[in-house]
Amino acid sequence: MADLKPRNLISVQERLRDQVAHALRAALISGELRPGVVYSAPALAADFGVSATPVREAMLDLAREGLVEAVRNKGFRVTELTEGDLDDFTEIRALIEVPTVGRVTRTATPEQLERLRPAAQAIVDAAGRHDLIGYLEADRQFHLDLLGLAGNARLVEVVGDLRKRSRLYGLTRLDARGELVSSAEEHLELLDLMISGDADAAEECMSRHLGHVRSLWAEGRADAEEERPALRLRAR
Repeated sequence: MADLKPRNLISVQERLRDQVAHALRAALISGELRPGVVYSAPALAADFGVSATPVREAMLDLAREGLVEAVRNKGFRVTELTEGDLDDFTEIRALIEVPTVGRVTRTATPEQLERLRPAAQAIVDAAGRHDLIGYLEADRQFHLDLLGLAGNARLVEVVGDLRKRSRLYGLTRLDARGELVSSAEEHLELLDLMISGDADAAEECMSRHLGHVRSLWAEGRADAEEERPALRLRAR
C-alpha cells in the first residue's frame, strides 16, 4: 500500500491553499491583480511568503471559477472582461433572475422568504464594516438561496457561474464613497416586497438592482484604471 500523507499535514496544506485563494480574490476585487496581466506562481509566492505549491493550487481553483486562465510555461493571466461581456452577463442574469423572483414571490411561503433575512442583513452589515470579501460572499449566498426556492438546481448553477465570471472590480474605491451600502440595502427592499406578495414590484426591484450592480462595476473599473495599486500581497 502506498504511503499516505499524515492527515494533519493535508489539513494544513488545504488551509494554506484556501488562505491564498481568499487573498487572491481580495486582490482581484481591489484591482491589485490586473486584468490581462500574467502572474507566475513563484513570484506571487514570494509576495505571500509561502512556497509556490499552495499558490499554484489556489490559482487553479480561481481558473476553475473563470477568474484567471493558465498560460503555458508562464503562469496565470487574470481574465479580462470587456464592457460587452458585462452587458451580456447582466442581460442573461436579468432574463433568468427577474422572472424567477416573480415566480418565487408567488409560490414561496412568507416563512421560507423570511429565512433569507439574515443573509440579506449580512450583506448590509459587511458593506457597513467595509468587508468587501464578506460583502460578495453574503451577496452570492442570498441570491443563490433565493433562486433555490424555485426548485431548479441547474438554474442556480448557471447563475452562480455567471456571478463568478462577472465579479466586480475596484470595489475599494466604491466602498470608500459609501455606495456599496445603498446597493446592499436593496436586498432587504427586495425581500420585503416578496414577503408582501407584490410580484410585479419585486421583479422591478430585481431588474433595478441588476442595473445598479452593472453601474457599480463600470464605475469601479474606471476607478481601477485611473489608479492601479502596486501588488503587495501577504498570506493571512
